[in-house]
Order: sequence, then C-alpha cells, then structure tokens
Amino acid sequence: MTTLESSLVKAASLAAVEQVLELHAGDRLTRAEFERRYSAMPDVRKAELIEGIVFMPSPVSHKRHSRPHSALTTWLGTYWSATPGTDAGDNGTVRLDWENEPQPDAMLRILPECGGQSRDEDDYIAGPPELVAEVSASSASYDLHGKLRAYQRNGVREYLVWRVWDSAIDWFALREGHFELLPLTEAGHYHSETFPGLWLDPAALTHGDLAVVLSVLQQGLASPEHAEFVVRLQTASVRSTS
Repeated sequence: MTTLESSLVKAASLAAVEQVLELHAGDRLTRAEFERRYSAMPDVRKAELIEGIVFMPSPVSHKRHSRPHSALTTWLGTYWSATPGTDAGDNGTVRLDWENEPQPDAMLRILPECGGQSRDEDDYIAGPPELVAEVSASSASYDLHGKLRAYQRNGVREYLVWRVWDSAIDWFALREGHFELLPLTEAGHYHSETFPGLWLDPAALTHGDLAVVLSVLQQGLASPEHAEFVVRLQTASVRSTS
C-alpha cells in the first residue's frame, strides 16, 4: 500500500469514528452530546434534553397547540413591548444545566444588564429565564413532571403551563426552592410576582377570547406597579453601564 493509499484509509477510518449519530427520543445524553447531534440534524425542528433524556415531540395540531401557542406569545409579546429591560423568546433553546436543555414554547426574562439571572451564550440563553411558559396536552405531560423539576431546581422564578385538553392554566411561583401555585385575585386573574403588570385572565385565554386577555393585560400595564418596575429596570441598566 502506498503512502497516499494509507493516508486515505486512515482518513476514512477517522471519518467513520467521528460520524455523528442521529438523535432519538429516549436517548440518555450529556448536554454536549445532545447539542452535537441536534446540530447535525437540521430537519429536526424541536428536541429537548430533560433530566438527561431526549424528548422529541410529535407534530402539533393547530387547535391543540399552534393556536394556543400564538395566543400565549401574543400576550407575552405585548408585555415585552411595553416593558423596556425585558426580553421574550419563542421556542428558543435554553441551557439550564448539564442534563437539561429545554426548548420552551415561550419565555420572558429580565435582561442581564438590568439584573436578570440568565445570560447570552453562543447565541443561546444560558441560565434560567425568570418566566417560562409551555403549552401542554394535559397533567400527564412531562411538562408537569420532569421539566417542572428541572425548571424548579435551576431557579426559574415562574412557570406557566397551559393544559389545553383540561382547559386549565397552572401558574407556579418559586418560593424557598419549590414551585407553588399562584393564587387568583377576586376577579379571577393571575398577577405575576416577578413581572409587575403581567396580568392574565386564564378563563379568557383558555376560551380563546384574546381581546379580553389583552384588555386585562392593559390594565396591568397601566398599574403603578408596572411603572415602578420599568423605572427599576432602567436604573439597573444605567448602573451596569456606568
């Protein structure tokens, strides 16, 4: 065998060794290996690593996921647009820890320069966003089990789950390291503890009445608490750059 032939055989052997395996639901991987395989499969639109296990959701329906998802992101996006110093995302990968890299349906965070607890890293979000929201089939979904535990352990401050089949919304707040359900106001609304002015009428959202959802949110955005929050974020931003 010539030197050239020997080099070609060696190169082929190395290529075979370095070939990236496909990602499969149920695989147990480190975050680094999960990212390597996920990046090598551009046709896969959503895959998550939860407690070291790969989840690859099935194609979603319009009524049971796509439409609720759009309503949820419209609500959060409206708050984001009115609250300088915050940031929102839709289906973005979040690096939580070495066994958890979820791709939440929606998230809202305080920018790092304004005192937020997450950061930008290689075009990903690293660390826990302040609020994460998921559209889930029911209480049997991993959104309310493995994913909830991962968000809780990593310090996500609020976690909203819309159980579409159950026509219900669970909104959890982190208290002393554990998620507890937020109480409803007398009007039947949720008020975020982390994002003042982020108000939600869960009944209107689950029934698809987006006009009412946005009307209640506008009341929250007009509250003194929201105005004070914006000032705090602006003050924190100035201090971080001075």
